[in-house]
Amino acid sequence: RAGGAAMEPECRVLSIQSHVVRGYVGNKAATFPLQVLGFEVDTVNSVQFSNHTGYAHWKGQVLNSDELHELYEGLKLNKVNRYDYVLTGYTRDTSFLAMVVDIVQELKQQNSNLVYVCDPVMGDKWNGEGSMYVPKDLLPVYRDKVVPVADIITPNQFEAELLTGRKIYTEKDALEVMDMLHAMGPETVVITSSDLQAPLGNDYLIALGSHRKTKADGTRITQRIRVESPKVDAVFVGTGDLFAAMLLAWTHKHPNNLKVACEKTVSAMQHVLQRTIKSAKVQAGEGNKPNSAQLELRMVQSKKDIENPEIIVKATVL
Repeated sequence: RAGGAAMEPECRVLSIQSHVVRGYVGNKAATFPLQVLGFEVDTVNSVQFSNHTGYAHWKGQVLNSDELHELYEGLKLNKVNRYDYVLTGYTRDTSFLAMVVDIVQELKQQNSNLVYVCDPVMGDKWNGEGSMYVPKDLLPVYRDKVVPVADIITPNQFEAELLTGRKIYTEKDALEVMDMLHAMGPETVVITSSDLQAPLGNDYLIALGSHRKTKADGTRITQRIRVESPKVDAVFVGTGDLFAAMLLAWTHKHPNNLKVACEKTVSAMQHVLQRTIKSAKVQAGEGNKPNSAQLELRMVQSKKDIENPEIIVKATVL
């Protein structure tokens, strides 16, 4: 090939997520960063909506599991169903999720090195109270079918608690919950946000990561990290989708260094959010609260930060 050894081998991601005409969530939040970072991205749009559902109005269509299967069959018939990564996020339907698992399992037969990055989106905490914003019957599917075939998972604290059936009050609890999640299958677990007290103070949010590797001789090594990032005072949509996509990219580029992968991911996140809030405030005008449209992530404007993030958030090895 032109360029010889200098060219990185092609790395292809199948991303099964929502699509919006306007704005950045799901595939719209994941595709651009992955492409900028050098990945080929094949997108299956699990829904096509006019905009995300945080707006006053939204319209659109939902893909069902048969339609997902049909799209996959088309790829298979052309023998182009070989992937290095699968990425999934928000899903509302159990049969759709079960179909995703079938597809992942078949793709892993095609390529035993395939890495499945799963954001098990189920709910979150508001003022300390957790609640699910997907149907309850998704929990057993995630717990018993999805997580066991996943390699990297990015739950928030509430989702990690749901999956393990264990509450997190301290960092020690969180580390034990991450070990329980490793035992379910994934070798990389990142708890993307938590209500744990940050050593740096109340203006910081704690994320925790754990990478467990089994060496050839059977010994297990676990690397655990804590990341404290400045809280940004606004409600953004699509941040989890952006996080999972960038974590996929940076763990690929730093396969045995979760610390660096998380620093780059969280730093890039900060750059995007700071740019977004600044711009939203200008648009809203002095003293006005920015609306959903004004708070859409400034994705294109952040291209350079996504490609080569200046490290502004450091991780601590635990």
